[in-house]
Amino acid sequence: MNTAALKHLSTVDPVMARIIREIGACELVPEPGRSPFQSLVQAVAHQQLNGTAANTILTRFKKLFPKRKFPKPEDLARVTDEQIRACGFSFSKIRAIRDIAEKTLSGVVPTSRQIVKLSDAEIIERLTQVRGVGRWTVEMLLIFQLGRENILPVDDFGVRNGFRIAYKKREMPKPKALLKFGMKWRPHATTAAWYLWRAADAAKKK
Repeated sequence: MNTAALKHLSTVDPVMARIIREIGACELVPEPGRSPFQSLVQAVAHQQLNGTAANTILTRFKKLFPKRKFPKPEDLARVTDEQIRACGFSFSKIRAIRDIAEKTLSGVVPTSRQIVKLSDAEIIERLTQVRGVGRWTVEMLLIFQLGRENILPVDDFGVRNGFRIAYKKREMPKPKALLKFGMKWRPHATTAAWYLWRAADAAKKK
């Protein structure tokens, strides 16, 4: 748990201080073991699907490569689009996965060793060159794989909805307005985003 982040957020923002008291310690734990290639393929699988459906598709996909925990980019040349389609991927997602593999092999998508040396802006600039990969997808990688401290995904529905609930707003904030408001949370915007997600979850349970 990042006590410096909690102290900063509680000091600069009384509403965030209340959320932190209500929810308790931040339980965000990044998973650095995945390669950028794997993270992007998994992110594409999850686009517009619930977690259960996406994980079912990924399990079938991984079975196409029985000697691997997860395929390498070069392994995709050994399977047809029809085989990938049979796992449950749409043809647009198949094109995205092929492009992720191609751009990993060409060096646009960095390796695990390279990516940790790049700034947030450099990672966003490089990965959004990949078909089917937008800023939101890269921000999820920055938060959940790389554990970057200062990411505020203002296009994320859960973050915006959590803000609406926590700050008692009638309407969802526009991304630009949320970005401006979130300047006070820097350099711990990721922790703030995590608490906004939890605020949205808590409201659903009620």
